[in-house]
Amino acid sequence: MIETDIIIIGAGPVGLFTVFEAGLLKLRCHLIDSLPVPGGQLIEIYPKKPIYDIPGYPIVNAGELVDKLMEQNAVFKPAFTLGESATTLHEEDGKFVVNTTKGTKHKAPIVIIAGGLGVFEPRKPPIENLEKFEDKGVEYIIRDPEFYKGKRVVVSGGGDSALDWSIYLAENNIVSELSLVHRRTSFRGHLDSVQKVMDLAHAGKINLITEAEVVGINSDGNGQVGAVVIKHSNLGDIVKDTDHFIPLFGLTPSLGPIANWGLDIEKNAVKVNTLDYSTNRPGIYAVGDINTYSGKLKLILCGFHEGTLAVQSAFARIYPNKKNVLKYTTVNGVSGF
Repeated sequence: MIETDIIIIGAGPVGLFTVFEAGLLKLRCHLIDSLPVPGGQLIEIYPKKPIYDIPGYPIVNAGELVDKLMEQNAVFKPAFTLGESATTLHEEDGKFVVNTTKGTKHKAPIVIIAGGLGVFEPRKPPIENLEKFEDKGVEYIIRDPEFYKGKRVVVSGGGDSALDWSIYLAENNIVSELSLVHRRTSFRGHLDSVQKVMDLAHAGKINLITEAEVVGINSDGNGQVGAVVIKHSNLGDIVKDTDHFIPLFGLTPSLGPIANWGLDIEKNAVKVNTLDYSTNRPGIYAVGDINTYSGKLKLILCGFHEGTLAVQSAFARIYPNKKNVLKYTTVNGVSGF
């Protein structure tokens, strides 16, 4: 049993900053996340994508922001259970016990849910033998671009994720060959990204195949991806040799097991009181994209604010007879445990 002051469900940017605000109040935190590393959506979906609305940063890459948040809260020594999803929650001796998919148990008087948009499942193309090649050349998310160093890669999709990763892999000369397959001639992504893809295609760095879709996968003889079958509207079937096939059609979010924790749910989000972002269950809070209230804005900076107020309320619950006087870091600095 892992015991702490606050269990934080989700190690995305809001969860990581909540650690810092809790630490200022001398509250220890333990974070649970299904991903193998901290960072949440920023690391899982767009680690190289620039963010422009973080105070003090005219521009910061998503992955860099995660690094800075980890550096900021390091003084408070947060603990992590990574690669495991929170499944069940029950009360025991006046505290909450949260179990994970691997049976790890956590106990604390406070739970703060900072799970972003929840559990993500990739949207998979309707290819008959697709799952047979998962983790054998088929990936739905790019976690480490260097994994594809010197490899032949086929990306499929027409949104920002497909465009951005194609640009990144091609511009940085990571892959030996990159093909981008899309069903239409027009793309759903940002216009500047579309133009970059067109420029890279013109320069011979991206093999752009439009009006086409991947309909099959062939093995290399050893159970790994060896080629994809592309159905072109004018040219018929094309067999393209490749080492990796990455269909980037987006992710479908859901609350997952949290939906069964007895919380008020509205449109796949947790309803909260904006006084302190508490839920209908005393001692449980929800901050960031996973919550909902009138006027809600799904922005990282709003989540920072929500986490700050939540830990102030959490302190009052843990220490009802102890007065908490707001102390400015400019005066008191930051000291760890």
